[in-house]
Amino acid sequence: MTVQRFIFAIDHVSTWVGKTVSWLMLLLTAVVCVEVIKRYMFGMPTAWIFDAENMLYGTLFMMAGAYTLAQNAHVRGDFLYSSMRPRTQATLDLILYIVFFFPGIAALIYAGYDYASYSWHIQEHSNVTADGPPVYHFKTVIPIAGALVMLQGIAEIVRCVMCLRDGVWPERLEDVAETDVIGEQLANSEFVDEESRRVAIEKAQKIDEEARQRGMGGDTLL
Repeated sequence: MTVQRFIFAIDHVSTWVGKTVSWLMLLLTAVVCVEVIKRYMFGMPTAWIFDAENMLYGTLFMMAGAYTLAQNAHVRGDFLYSSMRPRTQATLDLILYIVFFFPGIAALIYAGYDYASYSWHIQEHSNVTADGPPVYHFKTVIPIAGALVMLQGIAEIVRCVMCLRDGVWPERLEDVAETDVIGEQLANSEFVDEESRRVAIEKAQKIDEEARQRGMGGDTLL
């Protein structure tokens, strides 16, 4: 197995998990809509709905972390990063991964495991309501999500090393982009001709690629 295939294998795991748990958004939306109808139209609020919403959203948020990292989609607060050379970016990332990322995620896994195991031991239920639902299943998500982010972090470390060696960032798995959605919307519009649709998609793709290049270093040197 080549190094690139090793990275892609981890990316595939993170992507599959992220896309699978993303369906929880539909379930969460349905739960909220049903509760709103029950509460305000029929005067029949559900006592445990707040816990259910928290657990669904929390699971979605935590389990999608590795997928977001695999797509390099986490928000960066450093405006200088985009103007750095790829090797400078890789050096900075490598230091931050080793000094902050791995110790922090390791602590999350350790504390999360202890947190979840104790919750299972006492068969913990939510104390938000008098007869709250069990939460030990939900707390088990914490160490699992931490382990997935740790695994993806290993792939990112390898990416940094490859960038230091080659001077360019290695490829990432392609995913659905906003430009794909634009293309579908324009294709179904009866008010846009084929040439206008092609020009609009090309412009959107150019803007998206320029933004991606700025995030990965682009042609600007520091």
